[in-house]
Amino acid sequence: MVNFSELKWIEIQMKKYKGIIFDIDGTLTSTNELIFATFNHIAQKYEGKVYSDEEIISMFGPTEDIILKEKFNGDKFKEVYEEYYKFYRENHPKMADLYPGIVDILTELKNKNIITSIFTGKGRKTTEITLEILGIKHFFDMIVTGDDVTNHKPSPEGIIKFINSFNLNKNDVLMVGDSIADIIAAKEAGVDIASVVWDSYAKEDVVKLNPLYFETVKSFREWLQERI
Repeated sequence: MVNFSELKWIEIQMKKYKGIIFDIDGTLTSTNELIFATFNHIAQKYEGKVYSDEEIISMFGPTEDIILKEKFNGDKFKEVYEEYYKFYRENHPKMADLYPGIVDILTELKNKNIITSIFTGKGRKTTEITLEILGIKHFFDMIVTGDDVTNHKPSPEGIIKFINSFNLNKNDVLMVGDSIADIIAAKEAGVDIASVVWDSYAKEDVVKLNPLYFETVKSFREWLQERI
């Protein structure tokens, strides 16, 4: 079980961060419903079935492209690929948004010259669609997607890539995410992890693994303001 020693807890309460890494889905954006709907749109059209949320979550890890190739490898793949991203883009405005208060946090980080990154298991295509439609791409100095790493979360590869790219000390870096994979990746990379559970599909398990968690954007923002 991942846990903090008392000394580690005190260090986190007192430190200032120079680099902050964000997950996207369930952390910055309410995109989980859109992801589930997109997968099931494809499943209904090409498999004649509907997956439960739990079944879709169990597929997470590889990017969308890899999942689609595994399920529809062959003549159908190009058609399925195009249909998937068409549905994701067209339904994004009505099914997904930023959590209220996120732009305020990102603006404060930019104003204080904190180096910021995205590290997501999403593929590059859906990441770009989400960041562009929601208008927050310009806030990030680096974007690491599932297409940009050899090993997907919970591998720490994306975190290490960020640290090395900006020559940061791992002790000055914070990972912010909503999943167990984010916790494991952060721990393996040797950086602090703030778990946000305002929309986490694994809230109970995340809270058990990480005592540094936040149930509202407001409480996370207040905590972060003292550490940047």
